[in-house]
Amino acid sequence: MEAKAIARYVRITPRKARRVLDLIRGKKAGEAVIALKFMPYRAARYVEKVLRSAMANAIQKSPNLDVDSLKIAHAVADQGPMMKRIEQRAMGRANVIRKKTCHITIVLASQEEKEV
Repeated sequence: MEAKAIARYVRITPRKARRVLDLIRGKKAGEAVIALKFMPYRAARYVEKVLRSAMANAIQKSPNLDVDSLKIAHAVADQGPMMKRIEQRAMGRANVIRKKTCHITIVLASQEEKEV
C-alpha cells in the first residue's frame, strides 16, 4: 500500500529542500519525523509537514495499518514557478530577483508488502 502527499508552491528553493530530503530518503517514517524535528534547516519544517500528511493519508486509506511499518519510498523536490521582482540599481539600471518555489512530494510504502 502506498500513500502520497504533495506540498505545492512552497517558498523555498528546491536545492535547499533536496538537501533535507536526501537525509531522510529510505528511512522509516517515524525515524524521519524525529530526525526532521532536530534539523537546523528551514526546509525541514516544510518536509516534516508533508511527511506527517502522507502518514495521515496512509492511516486514512487503511485504518488497521501499522504506522511503524511505513518507509519513505520516494521523496522529491521539483522546481515550481518563479516570482520575479525588480531591484533598483544605480544610474537607472535594475536587477531581477528570482524568488524560487518548489513542489515537495513524499510517497510512503509499507515494508510488509516489500518483503512478500
